[in-house]
Amino acid sequence: MVESFSGKLSLRAWMVVPETQKLMKVLLEDGGDARFVGGCVRDTLANRKELDIDIATTLIPQQVIERLKHHKIPFSTIGLKHGTIKAIVDGKPFEITTLRLDVLTFGRHADVKFTDDWKTDASRRDFTINAIFATLDGNLYDPFGGVEDLRLGRVRFVGDPEKRINEDILRILRFFRFYAHFGRGLPDDAALRACSAAAGQIPKLSAERICHEIMKLLESDRCAEVWRIMLRSGIVEHFMPEATNVETLENLVRLESSYDGDAYALRRFAALIDATPKGMKNISQALRLSKNQASQLNKMVNPEVSVSMDIGEGGVRKLVYHYGNDMARSLLLLAAARSGDEERLSPLYQTATSFRATRFPLLGDDVLAIGYESGSEVGRVLDAIESWWIAEDFKPRRTECLKKLKTDFKPKANK
Repeated sequence: MVESFSGKLSLRAWMVVPETQKLMKVLLEDGGDARFVGGCVRDTLANRKELDIDIATTLIPQQVIERLKHHKIPFSTIGLKHGTIKAIVDGKPFEITTLRLDVLTFGRHADVKFTDDWKTDASRRDFTINAIFATLDGNLYDPFGGVEDLRLGRVRFVGDPEKRINEDILRILRFFRFYAHFGRGLPDDAALRACSAAAGQIPKLSAERICHEIMKLLESDRCAEVWRIMLRSGIVEHFMPEATNVETLENLVRLESSYDGDAYALRRFAALIDATPKGMKNISQALRLSKNQASQLNKMVNPEVSVSMDIGEGGVRKLVYHYGNDMARSLLLLAAARSGDEERLSPLYQTATSFRATRFPLLGDDVLAIGYESGSEVGRVLDAIESWWIAEDFKPRRTECLKKLKTDFKPKANK
């Protein structure tokens, strides 16, 4: 079959580095055919940083394995059932997948049939912008107009949106994620209607897959705009009904660009949520958050101390002492975003950035040295003096703390 190529991809570093060149030449030798596909092509066209390099090939998996063995390239066959082999070339990972037709789909799994037809393989992909192939020298094969869609900011399903979504319900969330990162203007009407119609099936997805898509979406600075569309379309209510504070999220994104510069997805998620500590526990369990993620999220939604623009610089120093600089900055950004009181944020934020909390000068041995026996009383005394030290804005040094200990906390037997 004679194919028509549709443009040229400017060569980027990831295409010409020795690892990529070595692997592609292995796959192309003796009449083999291999092309880059998916995110690496899409992101290069959109002038974004490329993360993962996926390669599609006409070689069947056994042929790929034989070539990798012959050239002593390490590989993993964990995705072999679906025609995917992970090769590691001098420490750099690549995913190599044989062109295929999904005969029967069920979620992220499918019964597949291998093919050597590039358009057939492209037909089973989710969006046109993810169905663009590029040869080693940069020639583009774009059977469904993904290059033009990317240029115009359109996110469209390949073929019929309802069919694509029924193959994998996760594509609902992926549509909004890609629309947030690559879309402009109004979303594709056919795609939006199909997503809305099938939204009731989202709870069938695994928590990990839902969480992954949410966090990826929230990395986009258009996340508030897109989340608002998801709310209007009845999407959010099916997987996270507590996440409705879009105005707070909008304010936070704007403040981040002024103060922080980093798109911290978990903090943006916290901006959306209004829930009690018990509710936060349920949310963390529902999304299968790690212990650390759950702890961070709960602190940002329900901090143990009240955080507002009235906190003062001394209050900020206490925040830093208890939570660290990063969390203190997040709490201040969220407080300003929730209240809309942004004018007083700047000096507080600067304090949260510059203040370095000193270590509490006393230890348990200091309490034991004045006559206390080991036990809970030691901790109670240390906590009391630490509270006094914090109230004094961390100024008393060790000598003053020891004096406070000996004067105000003598063991009863010695008084």
